Amino acid sequence: MSTPAPATGPVSASRSGATRVMWTSTVAFTLMFAVWLMFGILGKPIQQEFGLTDTQLSWVSALAVLNGAMWRLPAGMLADRIGGRKVMTAMLAITAVPAFLVSLAESYAMLLVLAFLVGFAGNAFSVGIAWNAAWAPRERQGFALGLFGAGNVGASVTKFIGPPIIAATAGTTVVLGLQGGWRLIPVVYAVLLLVMAAALWVLTPSQDRMPGASRPLGEMLAPLSQVRVWRFSLYYVAVFGAYVALSAWMPLYYMNNFGVSLAAAGLLTAVFIFPASLLRPVGGWFSDRWGARRAMYGTFFVMLATSGVLMMPNGHVVINHADGTQSEHLGYAMHIVPFTILLFLLGCAMGVGKAAVYKHIPEYFPGNVGPVGGLVGMLGGLGGFFLPPLFAYTTAWSGFPTSTFFVIFLLTALCLVWMHLTVVRMLHERSPEVSADIEVPTHTTEPAPAGIPAGSTHSTTLEETRA
Repeated sequence: MSTPAPATGPVSASRSGATRVMWTSTVAFTLMFAVWLMFGILGKPIQQEFGLTDTQLSWVSALAVLNGAMWRLPAGMLADRIGGRKVMTAMLAITAVPAFLVSLAESYAMLLVLAFLVGFAGNAFSVGIAWNAAWAPRERQGFALGLFGAGNVGASVTKFIGPPIIAATAGTTVVLGLQGGWRLIPVVYAVLLLVMAAALWVLTPSQDRMPGASRPLGEMLAPLSQVRVWRFSLYYVAVFGAYVALSAWMPLYYMNNFGVSLAAAGLLTAVFIFPASLLRPVGGWFSDRWGARRAMYGTFFVMLATSGVLMMPNGHVVINHADGTQSEHLGYAMHIVPFTILLFLLGCAMGVGKAAVYKHIPEYFPGNVGPVGGLVGMLGGLGGFFLPPLFAYTTAWSGFPTSTFFVIFLLTALCLVWMHLTVVRMLHERSPEVSADIEVPTHTTEPAPAGIPAGSTHSTTLEETRA
């Protein structure tokens, strides 16, 4: 009896290409994410040098986040049309220019402009999503997109390398007239971006996949009229936009409220960033196996529980007695250790949730991952733009630093209510035959979703039955 020969030819070449795209794009995205959010750790030294208020400083990070979100839709579509290899390489090279110029900033206005331009790096996300979706086999798309999304861990890179470099080189001229301290970090990133652009071009398949190369623009944009696309976008604001905002905000939060050093604040923030990034492949695997809806329920429940505790202000209840005396009761204060543990759990939930949101997209819109993923990523990133200033303003208005987590709590509650009402409505419409079938696929002969040939048998979930 003969044994089957190992896979060769086009199949093995396709698998090799998909693997190279997945790993190379993940490394590139990790670097781009580090550049995008580098102001989170550079903020304190910048604030001291330029004499900025917390609100002014929040706009530096916010503008970087804004530019890293606003081009995600066209970037994802462009990757579908001309190939992710070309677009990702160009983005790496282009971002190196403003990254280097940040080291030469001499005023707050100049810093704002350059922070905005550096933020272009954040648009690499939708490029990588479209690129990996074009190469990954359907049964592994959740894991592949989750692994790529784990490049969010780049948010912690500056928090590890930044403080030691800043401390070791502050007040010095390093080489070729370049200043040390915080100004050296963007120079290092500019060099790494150029090296990564060359590596990506050499290591990935020259014959790229372009699923949208011949499709009309109107056809690519058509799915964006569906309500579920905008609902997924709101979910992504909660799990990704809030993650981006907290990654940039937490170093300052730790220093202002717990009195720790910049280096300690960076390490403590990394405790939040690592699970929020590295658990993304786990969220993709879970969604592949048990369904994205179950993952989203778990994500939102954990986010509500953790942010609900974190938003409680330190203080006590004061009772005024009839004789004019006062007494204090129910004293409450959140110390740094339980705070960090709860923040870690919040990051775990966000890591799973980010992958679960993007698991929906190739399932419901297999032919439109670029535009749909781009829109979801764009709106999620815009959440990261609006939230840091909102944190600053609510803190200034209320006087409670913990109001940061009250904002997260309200956003998560809105997402959970909308998702649950959608599921309940569909249960009422189709019960009782699907009362226990929220995620278990059932074969149907109903019209296939966009991107699946008409007349084919396909798997449908409750979410897929409603526009």
